[in-house]
Amino acid sequence: MSSPHPYIPATDADRALMLERIGVASLDALFDDLPASLRDPGMSLPSALTEPELIALLSERAGDNAAPSRPSFLGAGAYRRSVPSIVAHLTSRSEFVTAYTPYQPEISQGTLQSGFEFQSVVCELTGMDVANVGLYDVASATAEACLMAARATKRSVVALLEPMHPGTVDVVRTYARGPALRVDVLDSPELVSEEHACLVVQQPDFLGTILDLEPLAEAAHSQGALLVVATDPFALGLLRAPGDAGADIVTGEGRDLAGASAYGGPSLGLFAARSQFLRQMPGRIVGRTREVESRDAREPRTGYVLTLQAREQFIRRERATSNISTAQALIALAFTIAVQALGPRGLRESAELCYQRAHDAARRIAAIPGYDVLERGPWFQEFLVCGPLPAAQLAGQLSDRGITPGLDVSDRTEPEADEALLFCVTEATPDAHVDALIDALTEIGAQP
Repeated sequence: MSSPHPYIPATDADRALMLERIGVASLDALFDDLPASLRDPGMSLPSALTEPELIALLSERAGDNAAPSRPSFLGAGAYRRSVPSIVAHLTSRSEFVTAYTPYQPEISQGTLQSGFEFQSVVCELTGMDVANVGLYDVASATAEACLMAARATKRSVVALLEPMHPGTVDVVRTYARGPALRVDVLDSPELVSEEHACLVVQQPDFLGTILDLEPLAEAAHSQGALLVVATDPFALGLLRAPGDAGADIVTGEGRDLAGASAYGGPSLGLFAARSQFLRQMPGRIVGRTREVESRDAREPRTGYVLTLQAREQFIRRERATSNISTAQALIALAFTIAVQALGPRGLRESAELCYQRAHDAARRIAAIPGYDVLERGPWFQEFLVCGPLPAAQLAGQLSDRGITPGLDVSDRTEPEADEALLFCVTEATPDAHVDALIDALTEIGAQP
């Protein structure tokens, strides 16, 4: 009997045999637990369109997206960056359309080489010895770092230092449930104790402040704990590499340097560590080698392979270091191209421009009567603003004027900043958008 569908090879006889084996009378019986109204809902679809009609409709719908032109000062983990145009050009080549793990290295040399280049870039940025080919996002990478620290130290408690991105905190808590790790959220590094496997800090922190990592490393190491730094790789163009300041594991979010965020994703988690933790690292690791003997008169060829695969779940199953398999290889390639296109000097100049533009905007806001920019220490691109209205009301009035405001953090800041908005300005924020913000804040502040 032929298959009823070209992409579903099971025949009617195959289906009958499977239903008999699991003791179910029919396919419909498999869905009895779903409400009847949801099993096969009717769909009211318009008539088919021609290709030109469809293109016109999609263009019209795309025009409804105000994000590219609407002034936005929302950061909190996703940032607008000036990405070199060469990134989109190279990543659109057909060789790079798949992100799947290359299990056959002999026919996946290009993909493996790009992974090796990505690892090299991450190590240079973070000041660490080894890196993997990428995880899902900074939150999952940081959670994996906590699990790795627990394995390395044989301790069952991890510490997170506030202020940290709440999404990262939630993901760490979720990952910790399986191995029954306790998660302590601390207000001070002095609370780290001998029961903690690691101290996790965010650089810059969730409210934008640049941290001095050396005292944090000393606080962790004095108790036998590891220091995990979740960082912004773009900021590392200007800031000291975490590895040079004592970090043992560094994670990060690479999405912003790969291209514009599409509703927040896809993301790219960076993960790097010191060499002594190599065998405990999660995810894929690409190594480079050379032929022992060349088959002809040519020089021995360079080859790329997946290394230390005994750590991985397809070999060790539940004893593997993680269940990470397919990674964000295409986003990692875009990140690598962007960093290499900028180079060390270009990345530093871009980071300096971001710093300068953000501080210039903050000075202009602070000069408006009724507004204060709260200084918690040196900061990079995000800053706290208190205005003449409660945070929620100020945000609402900015939205009414066509401006996406900073994030309302009034529920997690110091008492004197309990009505603050967290604004973000980057090197890619147009001058006209900052001007529009200043005009709107001035108008709001002048209201009786």
